[in-house]
Amino acid sequence: MSRFNTRTARPAVKSPVTTTGETTRTYEGATGHVRDARSELFLLAVSHFLAGTFYEKADERDDRFERLVRQLALEDPAWTASLLGWLRGEGNMRSAALVGAAEFVKARLDAEKASTDTNWNVPGNAPWANRAVIASVLQRADEPGELLGYWTSKYGRKLPKPVKRGIADAVQRLYNERSLLKYDTDSKGYRFGDVLNLVHASPADDKPWQGDLFKHALDRRHGSDEEIPARLSTLLAREQLTSTPVDQRRQVLADHAELLHRAGMTWEALAGWLQGPMDAEAWTAIIPSMGVMALARNLRNFDEAGVSDAVAAQVAARFADAEQVARSRMFPFRWWAAYKHAPSLRWVHALEQALNHSLVNVPRLGGRTLILVDRSPSMFPGYGFSTPNKSDIPLAEQAAVFGAALAVRAEAPTLVEFGMRSQRVDVPRGGSVLRLIEKFGRIDGTDIPSAVKAHFDGHDRVVVVTDEQTRPGWFPSNARSWGGMPETQIDDLVPKSVPVFMWNMAGYRAGAAPSGGGNRHAFGGLTDHAFRVVPLLERGRDARWPWEK
Repeated sequence: MSRFNTRTARPAVKSPVTTTGETTRTYEGATGHVRDARSELFLLAVSHFLAGTFYEKADERDDRFERLVRQLALEDPAWTASLLGWLRGEGNMRSAALVGAAEFVKARLDAEKASTDTNWNVPGNAPWANRAVIASVLQRADEPGELLGYWTSKYGRKLPKPVKRGIADAVQRLYNERSLLKYDTDSKGYRFGDVLNLVHASPADDKPWQGDLFKHALDRRHGSDEEIPARLSTLLAREQLTSTPVDQRRQVLADHAELLHRAGMTWEALAGWLQGPMDAEAWTAIIPSMGVMALARNLRNFDEAGVSDAVAAQVAARFADAEQVARSRMFPFRWWAAYKHAPSLRWVHALEQALNHSLVNVPRLGGRTLILVDRSPSMFPGYGFSTPNKSDIPLAEQAAVFGAALAVRAEAPTLVEFGMRSQRVDVPRGGSVLRLIEKFGRIDGTDIPSAVKAHFDGHDRVVVVTDEQTRPGWFPSNARSWGGMPETQIDDLVPKSVPVFMWNMAGYRAGAAPSGGGNRHAFGGLTDHAFRVVPLLERGRDARWPWEK
């Protein structure tokens, strides 16, 4: 009888989110598996919107994030620097990346000051590394001011040299006429001119116009009436629009709509310039200049203003363009939110296409796949603060987007929504992801083991999309005992030969199962890299951190 060359034999593979073997308790009382510091920081970072969640207050969550960054900035600076750069890049997480970079540099500067080791500045600890980390997380022109706001509010106005130089590097890359018009506003504590004064950025050698731009930014910050330099054509076009009498602006809009684009006019700026309602004519004029994300967020406004079907078709065509959707860097759940808030049906097909483009790397899994989607109270707003950044897209809906997309693409899916109880969700062949998401409800409690026990039936894999804060699962088995009652875990219910993939949506400290090997893996984030890991591991290849090639 063969012991090793069996049908279920597979190469042993590893994934980067790893548990240590130490256990604790989940917030709902089940055995929780403690992750190493890198794994804990990664999962927290990709789900960290600087807001509270059901089980953690915002300040507690922030403190844990900052503590982990500072710890790993000293223990593993190269890994942490790579995480922060990826987080703001492919990960598309803005605030967490900025806070992480600031705390990374502060921890290393403090340690250097306290150290008596003359070899502190070895590769990986060199001062240029701090500067590079700061520059790497600044990817939008308002972010140098954001980072200064964070640093000075916490550590005072004195800026260390690496912070100054990293911000100056980003300023050279990011400051242009359109960004000045969009982000240099009175609502900001640090205007472009303030940033320039503090970091002393020099114009980039390959941008001869940037010296004029910097001078103008300083002039406008200090209320100077200096004329706009001739090389700054976009600013001159905006000045032309601004100088137009209010009673003549509607006529300019009708006769010279192309001037709006030349003047770098956003829809928000147009609304203020008109000093009147954004009617169909105004939207029709500005829509060609709007980005894809701005279009998706204004579908209700377009309908309420009564834009024509021809204009709506232009918008829909941009949503259907895979390249434009990719450039927008919109998370998949943003397209669900646009669909949810769009009043008319004329946007539905285009939004379905856009969502599919954003989910292009969700794998098409062969065989039978059990997909469990957490619909417990901790995944919804109202019970806590599980809504990122106070938006209207709770973790439950983000989980449903991924679960539905995975199910629609799978060869033989069993899609289940669960809390303390669970039920199957019918997946029509070739159906709509958006319509499938609408079928999900809300269920009290969280019990992953019970859902697995009820629905696992020889599947080829199990995928659980959850915050992992499960109850123990009170089902008799040969499982270990807790509190006088039997505690069932996934390993008691799913053979070790069947992979279990846990998608962590909230980044809490304790996981619901071991991970990192043995066909038990945990992941976080809804990025392209996250979508690729399941087939990678099933092909017998180790999964790496997303920034590792």
